[in-house]
Parts: sequence; structure tokens; C-alpha cells
Amino acid sequence: MTDVMHKPRAVTGRSRPGGGSREPSTAQRPFRALVWALPPVVLLAVFFLYPLALVVQQSFQPDTGGTSLEPYADVFASYAFREALWTTVWLAVAATAGCLVLGFVLALVIAFVPFPGAKAVARFIDVFLSFPSFLITLALLFIYGTVGMANGLWTDATGAAEGPFQFLTTPWGVLLAEITYFTPFVVRPLLAAFSQLDTAQLEAASSLGARAPRIVRQIILPEALPALAAGGSLVLVLCLNEFGIVLFTGAKGVTTLPTLVYGKAMLESDYPGACVVAVVNVLISVGLYGLYRVVSRRAGA
Repeated sequence: MTDVMHKPRAVTGRSRPGGGSREPSTAQRPFRALVWALPPVVLLAVFFLYPLALVVQQSFQPDTGGTSLEPYADVFASYAFREALWTTVWLAVAATAGCLVLGFVLALVIAFVPFPGAKAVARFIDVFLSFPSFLITLALLFIYGTVGMANGLWTDATGAAEGPFQFLTTPWGVLLAEITYFTPFVVRPLLAAFSQLDTAQLEAASSLGARAPRIVRQIILPEALPALAAGGSLVLVLCLNEFGIVLFTGAKGVTTLPTLVYGKAMLESDYPGACVVAVVNVLISVGLYGLYRVVSRRAGA
């Protein structure tokens, strides 16, 4: 009796009980990927890209009709636009610098200075990130406003007609509110970076006689630079587009690009001009967001 040798069949995929393969063929995979990707792409196009395209289109259509660069020429030539652009840039840069300094100090204290409630403070920072910006501005108005607590205590104690704290309706009030609100956006990544720091280096440096400022400068700061860069880039983008803080402080003479868009569209009914300012604001924001992504990727955030 001759033994018959049967070669095993090559298995190319999981077979079903009734035959066939569960996995799609190579030709079917791109089609299935396209089917899955199509719904979110359509939603993105309908709810974001299409309105944005309408804004861009409107920016090239002056009130006189037709399509031209006249709205851009009018906006770029106006003093209000140049002033708003400068105010937006210097407020965003100054607020980012303040957030970096204050956030670094706060993160150092929370991470390396033992005190009761340190963990609770760190958790509160996470909750603080969910607060709306106008809520912080409203709190500052209650404290430093014209009829706020600080001015009220001053007038009660001295009998003066008004208190000395009148800065909240100036650019410095907007700057204080932005630093107060956006500092936790720097503290959070710093705390994450400090949690990865090898404490043995700190103990070794301390045992060798290094003082706290030197330890911070030579050990902690180099480790914190990527988190500082990522947090600072994010704060810069957020400050550039901040609207609620400027509006709620009621700062006189402080006009940023977002408030200029609001003024041209709602108060002046200059929709082409508002769209031009919006396009400029979007381009600057996208550029800074690209910078933020590059910095975050290099920092591993």
C-alpha cells in the first residue's frame, strides 16, 4: 500500500468555516480606507472648509461689486488695522513671556518645594484649564474694577472719591488677565516634564554643595526647555486669537485683530473688510500653529 504525501496548502488569511477569507484583498484595502475616510472629510469640508472658503471669497468682493484686491488695499492702508495688528502682536508676545516666567516659578514650587496641598494645587490647575476666559476677567473686575473690592477698601480707609486701581481698563489690565488665564497652559507641560526628571541628579548636586539657583540653572532648566517651548508656542497662538478677555475688560483704545473683525462686521457693516482682517488673523494663527507643532514634535510633547 503506497503512502500518499499531501502537501499542506498555503494559508493566506483567516478562513471562514464556509470557505473564503475574512481579510480584504490588496485591491480592496484602498477602497475600504477611502470609504472610512470619506464621512469625516465631508463633515470637515461642510462645517469648516466651506465657511472658510466663503470668508476668503468675500474678502475679494468689495461693496462696489466684482472681484478685486480693493478690500485688502483699503484694510492694509488703514491706521486701525496697523494699530490692531501691533496691539495684537505685542500683547501676545508680552503675555507669553509673562506666562513662561510665572509658569516656570509656579511649576518649580509645586514640583520641588514640599508643602501641604501640593497635589491638590496641581489638580486644580487641570480644572483651571477648563474655565472660560471671561470668567477670569470677571473675577479681576470684582477685585480691581472701578467699584471693585480693592478700590472699595481704599475709599473706605482713606475717604477718597475713588481708588488708585484704575489699570484694568488699560492694555496692562488685558495683559494681566491674559497672564492670569494662560499661565496654567505653561504649568501643565512643565509639571509633566518635571515628573520625568531624575531626582538622583538633584540629590547628587545638592550633596556636592550646589545651591538651589545653580541646580535650577544647570539641571532643571535644560530639562524644562522643551516643555517651555511647547507651552509658550501654544500660549502665543491662544493669545493671538483671544477675544473674550479684551471685550470683558472694556479696555479703552485696545483693539486687537479679533475685536477689529467684530467691529467691522457688527458695528460698521463692512463685511469685506472684516473678512480681510479674519483672513490675516487665520494666516498668522496657522503659521504659529505650525511652529507649535514643530516645537511640540521636537520636544516629544
